[in-house]
Formats: sequence, C-alpha cells, structure tokens
Amino acid sequence: MVDEGQASTSNSSAFSFLSKGWKEVKHSADADLRLMKDRANSFKNLASSFDRELENFLNSASPFSVPAIRSTPAEIEFVKKLQPNFSEFRRAYSSPDFSKKVLEKWGPKSRIRIDLSAIKNAIVSEVEADRDGVVDFDRIRRGRRLTFREFWGEWKAEGEAGEGQARDWEPIRALKTRFKEFEKRSSSAEIFEGFKNSEFVEKVKSSLKSIVKEPHDSKEVPPLDVPELLASLVRQSEPFLDQLGVKKDLCDKIVENLCSKRKNQFLLRSLSSEESSIIEHDNINDELDLRIASVLQSTGHHYEGGFWTDHSKHDPSDGKRHVAIVTTASLPWMTGTAVNPLFRAAYLAQSAKQNVTLLVPWLCRSDQELVYTNVTFSSPEEQEIYIRNWLEDRIGFRADFKISFYPGKFSKERRSIIPAGDTSQFIPSKDADIAILEEPEHLNWYHHGKRWTDKFNHVVGVVHTNYLEYIKREKNGALQAFLVKHINNWVTRAYCHKVLRLSAATQDLPKSVICNVHGVNPKFLKIGEKIAAERELGQEAFSKGAYFLGKMVWAKGYRELIDILSKHKTELDGFKLDVFGNGEDAPEVQSAAKRLDLNLNFMKGRDHADDSLHRYKVFINPSVSDVLCTATAEALAMGKFVVCADHPSNEFFQSFPNCLTYKTSEDFIAKVIEALENDPQPLTPEQRYNLSWEAATQRFVEHSELNKFLNNNEVGKQFTGKNGKVMRKSVSMPSLTEMVDGGLAFAHYCLTGNEFLRLCTGATPGTRDYDKQHCKDLHLLPPQVENPIYGW
Repeated sequence: MVDEGQASTSNSSAFSFLSKGWKEVKHSADADLRLMKDRANSFKNLASSFDRELENFLNSASPFSVPAIRSTPAEIEFVKKLQPNFSEFRRAYSSPDFSKKVLEKWGPKSRIRIDLSAIKNAIVSEVEADRDGVVDFDRIRRGRRLTFREFWGEWKAEGEAGEGQARDWEPIRALKTRFKEFEKRSSSAEIFEGFKNSEFVEKVKSSLKSIVKEPHDSKEVPPLDVPELLASLVRQSEPFLDQLGVKKDLCDKIVENLCSKRKNQFLLRSLSSEESSIIEHDNINDELDLRIASVLQSTGHHYEGGFWTDHSKHDPSDGKRHVAIVTTASLPWMTGTAVNPLFRAAYLAQSAKQNVTLLVPWLCRSDQELVYTNVTFSSPEEQEIYIRNWLEDRIGFRADFKISFYPGKFSKERRSIIPAGDTSQFIPSKDADIAILEEPEHLNWYHHGKRWTDKFNHVVGVVHTNYLEYIKREKNGALQAFLVKHINNWVTRAYCHKVLRLSAATQDLPKSVICNVHGVNPKFLKIGEKIAAERELGQEAFSKGAYFLGKMVWAKGYRELIDILSKHKTELDGFKLDVFGNGEDAPEVQSAAKRLDLNLNFMKGRDHADDSLHRYKVFINPSVSDVLCTATAEALAMGKFVVCADHPSNEFFQSFPNCLTYKTSEDFIAKVIEALENDPQPLTPEQRYNLSWEAATQRFVEHSELNKFLNNNEVGKQFTGKNGKVMRKSVSMPSLTEMVDGGLAFAHYCLTGNEFLRLCTGATPGTRDYDKQHCKDLHLLPPQVENPIYGW
C-alpha cells in the first residue's frame, strides 16, 4: 500500500511538472507568436516603403541629369522591369493570407527547418561566375548581410517538404531569377557607382543634412514679423509724419515700443554671439537695421534702384574725390554766404585727397550796381581775380581750388540772389561727386533742373539763415512763414543727403544735425594775439568803449537795440554806442534813434578787421534773428567782451569766458556795465583753435560724413563680427524714404517748370532759364539750344 501511495504521489508530481512545463511552453509560444506577428507587420511596412522608394528612384531618372552614369537605355528598362516583381513581393507579404499561413504553420506539430541551399547556391554561383569571367555582383556589395529569406528556408510543415531541395515561394523565385540576370551585366556596377557620385545624390545628402540638423545649429534667418515691419515703416515715414505735425521724438517712441518686446530676440534669432556684440543693445535703430540687413542677406536680395534712381554718378577712378561748393552770394558783397563758403573752399583744398570747385553767382552789370558797393566787373575772370586777392590777403597762403560761375539775378523784394536756370549743369559730370549746398533751401526754392542727389554721390546742405524769423516780420508774416516752413522741408528733403544747421535757431529740417562749421578769419586771431601781447607788456590795449557792427536792416538787431536803449535811457546815462553799418533801412533806423534822443553815433559800414575797430573793448549784439553771428566770433577772436542775448544762435559762444549773455533788458544793462568796468580774459590756445577754420573744417568733415567719401569708404553703416563677417545695414533694401523723396523731387520739378506758378510763389521773372546777357557774359549756348523742346 505504501508503494502504491508512493507511486501515485510520484505520478501526480510528474503530471504536475509536465503540466507546469506545458504552460510555460504555451506562454513562450504565445510570446513568440506575438513577436512573429510584429515582425510580419514591420516587414510589411518595410516592403511598402521600399516599393515607394523604388518608384521614386525610377521616376527621378527622367527629370534629373546624372552625368556619371554611362548606361544604355536597355539597362534602364531592365531596372524598370523589377518594379512589378517588387510590387508582387510586397502584396504577397502584405496580404492577410500570409499572416494566417504563418500562424497555422506555427503549431505543436510544425517544425522549422534551416535550409542552407541558399548559401550553397550562392557559393556555387560565385565560383561559376568567376570561371565564366562574369563580374560577381555580390563582391561589389561586399560586407552585406544575408537576408532573412536567404538564410532561413521556406516554412515546412510535416509532410510538405519533399525529399530533395526545398521549394521556394513564387515571388522569391522570380526575384532570384531577375537578380541573376542583373548580376550578369558588367555595367551594372558602373551604373550604381556613377549614381553614387552624381549631383542628384549630393543634393539629396545636403537636403537630408538640413532636415536632421538641430534647431540651434541652423543659421536660417526667420522673416520679419509684424512689429518689425511696422517699426521700419514708421521710421521711414518720419519726414512725412513731420509734415503732418508728428514730431520725431514721438516716432522714436513708437519704434522703441514696437521693438521693445522683440529687442532681446533680434540678435538671438538672426545673429551669432560674435555679431551680437558689435552693436549696443540700447540703440533700437541699429538693431532694426541690422535685423533687416540679415534678412535681406539671407535671401540674397539686392536692390537695383527704383523709378527715381539715377545710376550714372561719378566714379573716382583717379583716386581723388571732387567737392563742389555752391553758394548764393559772392564777393565783394560782404555777407556770410559769400565769405564763409570761400574760406571753406580754401581750407578743404589744403588736403590732397580732393579737388575743390567753388560755384558762385554771376550778376549782370545792372544787378552788380544794386548789390556791390562801388565795384563792378565786366567779366567773370575779373571778379575771380578780385576774390582770390581778397582771400589770399586774409589767409596768408594761396589756395588751390577752382572758381566757377552760374547765372543769377538779384531780387529786390527778397534782398537776395536767385539762381537762373539749372545750377547743377555748371558742374561737369566728371566732377559731380560731392556737393555742398550753402543755403540749400534758398538754392532750391525755384530749382528747375537735374536733381542734386541723382547727379552727385553725396549732397550736404549748410543752413546759414533763419528765413522764418525774417518772414514773420513782414505783412501776413505768420501765413508766409507757415508756407515757407513746409517748402523748406520739401526741398531740403528732396535734394540733400545730409543737412548741417549752424545753431538751433534755424528751422528743424529733415536729415539735419546741429553743428557750428564756421570759423573766423585768421586775421582776427592774429589781432587777438597782438592785443594779448600788448597787455602782457602793460600797455593799454582797449582805449574805446562799446560798438555795434552789422548790416543796417531792422531784422539784424537794430529793433531790439533801440527798444532796450529807449527803455533804460536813465540807467545808461552817459553811455555812448558807435554803430557801423549800411543797409536799406538806414534812414529809418537813424530817424528812430534821433526821435528817441538815443546816444548812438552812426558811421558807415566797414570791415570788422579795420584798424579803427581794434581798440574797442565791448561788442554789443542784441540780434535774435541771426543763426550764428560771424561778427560775434570775430570780436571774441580779437579778445573783446561780447554782450549778446541768451539765444540758441549764441549757444556756441557761451563756453567762452568773455561772452556775457542776458535774458532780460535789465540783465542787458548789468552785463554792459560789467564789461565796461572790467578787462577781458586772454584766450587760451584751445579756445583760439576752436574759433579757427582748421577746427571748423574738421567738424564739418566729421558731421557731414564727408570723411567716409574722402577715405573712399562706402556710405552706410556696417558691422564686422569677430569672425570677420561683414554685415551691412539695410542699404540694399528699397527704402520708402528714398521713394518718397524721389516723388517729391519730381513733383517739385513739374511745379517749378510752370512760369505762372513760379510768379505766384514770388519767383523773379525770367529765372527759369538764363537770359541773353548771361549767355554773352558766361559764353553759354542759348537755353533753347542747351535744352531743346521738341513738339508741334
């Protein structure tokens, strides 16, 4: 009984062990089935992908050119014949019957048989191919692994396999046959080798590299977004918005607000770390310009010019630049626009980097008698000799520059010279490089000719006169000043690249900066040195009191002078003032002073460097209509006291200790008494240099951006990173400002071509073209021949 119990226990343990083993086998088989199913699906996807790639390869044979392939059309047809077999192969493995067949064969009674016939056949075929002299295709594909079907034979269930070799599946058998035929072609290796080195493959490689490139390694520049576009539009529209009353400060704030949210992203998105260090982060305009430039550079865009652009400009092939200075007056008329441009030409001509031409107006004999005092000229050559002698006598050296003349007419109503005809035509095209327009608004009020910025590479305007202050004093002055203000904005914007204002007393014009670019005659500095030397020796340098010198017109400070002296006559008891000047309002000024019983001694006008003026100690200038009074600078250079109004026109002189400014009439009296009771301080070498024309020329070259041209550098700000890469600002972008400026110039040209409109706006009759007398004096062709008009 014990043995039977032990046997029963042993049997049950064995049965339990078998049952447990069968469960483990079953679980393992289920896992294998799932793995096989996943592999079948993966192979199905691989077959579909392979089929698509093969179709793309076959379709790409026609549109792409592969120079390295030296195959015949028959070989291409052979490759195309493979497509149906691969499609059949894919459909067979993708069909549900295949998966079902696999699962049915994977059962307890099925077995897997390793069929090594594929390896055997491959070795045999390789040997036979070598004997027949046929290139083995497998050697070309050396190192390739055997596929699943090549290593594992057909799935065999019990009773299905024959005694001999295993039977292949129909698609595999067809595929083997095609590959054998393909291996027998000796040029097949050349086909794929040529394709490997082809341009098409290189393009595919580069495309794949760009696809798989990490985002932080990509140098693609993103396009401009809406805030950036709006900021650029507002900034370029500043001159137009200024015409509508929107100030530049407000436009800058709008641009800053639009860019503030993007400020930290401008450089991060489009610039490298090296390039981001080349600009300051607080300069929104530079960041925006560099951002736009980076976008344009990434697209390869280059702006070739617009409707208004003229590309036929001067090319300094000889290595020297050409500077043309055009002014509205000439000696012997002793006015600022005649004297200061003459000194500017002389000191610019000292440099060997540029040739200088001074273009001055030529007046006919009748106009000369109205403008010049006791001097007339019968020819331009005679006037040129007079100008050069006057200049050489004051600067002490012979200036090497050219003097040319353009026709002009004197306007009694405006008390100024108006150009006649196209002034720009008197500068030859070969010398049309850099233009300096002295009083650009005056020169272009009625300019009917070629646009200055089209003919010249760089045009600089220098504003001398505060015309609005003069016009306000006339009848209906407020309305006239309003119109003239916008006309000045119009012409300076259309005809200048850069505008220099001598002081803040002038009109705020487009493209303008404030800088005193005038100096004093070297003769006045020598007088000041002489007086300082006398004072060091203990001699009396100033034996006379106060004086005033200026053209005798009400606007030159005579109104303010008479008002102050009449108001404080009692405080200035015994004060005597000598007045030097000539002018149209001289009779009225003298009669007013006599009627008010003012202690003024009127004398004829004279040169400020005259010996009779050296011993005066105090120069008084109450004028508030001047932009930058030349007489004030000359008096300071001679070491005198200057009493002048606390006004923007005198801001440059306030840094000198001998300049005493006043705000009220009571303050004026106090400053005059202070100057009469004390001695002026001698000028330091630095102060003398700041008053000189050498310093003024240096300031002019710097603020007018002339140094970029004189050094043969391209205009337009550019930045250079640490890696040596140059990034220019948006100079190649079609600028809205340039387009608008060109449109304004074209509209101005059309309006000034109508004689009726010219007369309505105050132009001198006959100034659209020069007349016969100008043709005779300047040896010019008649306007009808120079600029013929063709028509019926």
